[in-house]
Amino acid sequence: MSPTQTPTPASETPQAQRVVISVDAMGSDKGPAAIVAGCSRAAKADASIFFLLHGQQRALETLVAAKKHLQGRCQIIDAPGVVSMEDKPAQVMRTGKQTSMWSALESVRKGEATVCVSCGNTGALMALSVIRLRKIPGVYRPAIAVLWPSRNPQGFNVMLDAGADIRADERDLLQYALMGASYARNGLDIARPRVGLLNVGTEEFKGRAEIQAANDLIAENAATARFDYVGFVEGSDLPGKRCDVIVTDGFTGNIALKTGEGTASLIRDFLREAFNYTPLSRLAALLAYTSLKRLSARIDPRRVNGGVFLGLNGTVVKSHGSADATGVSAAIKLAVQLAQSGFNQKLAARISAATMLASDTGETETEQGDSAAQEAGA
Repeated sequence: MSPTQTPTPASETPQAQRVVISVDAMGSDKGPAAIVAGCSRAAKADASIFFLLHGQQRALETLVAAKKHLQGRCQIIDAPGVVSMEDKPAQVMRTGKQTSMWSALESVRKGEATVCVSCGNTGALMALSVIRLRKIPGVYRPAIAVLWPSRNPQGFNVMLDAGADIRADERDLLQYALMGASYARNGLDIARPRVGLLNVGTEEFKGRAEIQAANDLIAENAATARFDYVGFVEGSDLPGKRCDVIVTDGFTGNIALKTGEGTASLIRDFLREAFNYTPLSRLAALLAYTSLKRLSARIDPRRVNGGVFLGLNGTVVKSHGSADATGVSAAIKLAVQLAQSGFNQKLAARISAATMLASDTGETETEQGDSAAQEAGA
């Protein structure tokens, strides 16, 4: 570790406003330079952030020394191993104790940091997160929630699961709805989120058996869980105004996410090609430069880079493996926002209430569970 002192637990930091973020500095496709550059951008924008950088100490010391905004704002924790994108989760769980990913999660588990940020192998990160942080009591399957650019006033919708698990039955989908609604409250400041269940059509008779069962479960629990359920939604509603949270299984969600990213990239390429076609079109691009720049920012996947692992005893933000400094900075910004809102504690209270709501243990327990969640502001 550099400096040599033991990190102070995040809950006991002398600076009341300081947010400690644990960063896996070796997981990016672009190497540690992109991670450190992203941390520097985030540090410049927000003076409350303090970083625990996990990775190969010598390489990180050289990179950090070149970033003035990180001076006195980070500690380097030596972790010589690296989890590659090709490593299998089972292999990492057996042999990955010396890796930067394992080390970054350990800082959250020990209370030294509030949130872990990693650009690394998604499967390995989820597997290690479940093993090291453990699931919140009552959670069947953790989920990955992502922000999707939308026409809603907040500018984004929440979609989950984006690939944590390709399977999901009706109980899982109900928990995704509850976790997604809590994320929308704390991440997007929506007091009463509108939740939709992704299906092949909006008609009530459409969809697989588990989708039909989930539709009934979510509708039954919506009022008590303090969100509005709009029923089935379609793929066209992902960027729409009909709901704020879209619930689906990880197989469908991951395909939708990658399709959306690819489409955004295609539109940007088509626009660039169109405005470079003739001298007149290049002149038009110059005249429309400000508007085009605004559009480019709206559809830029980097600015919403960061999927949040929900359902764990600790917050983990998964950045895209190919993220540059802009993308890493966006993921850190999201991590800080969730840390400052006390998101994970509120989510745990909501899940505790949901476990009671979904069981047949009587009205008294249900009322007590919902009261606990409302007191926590989940």
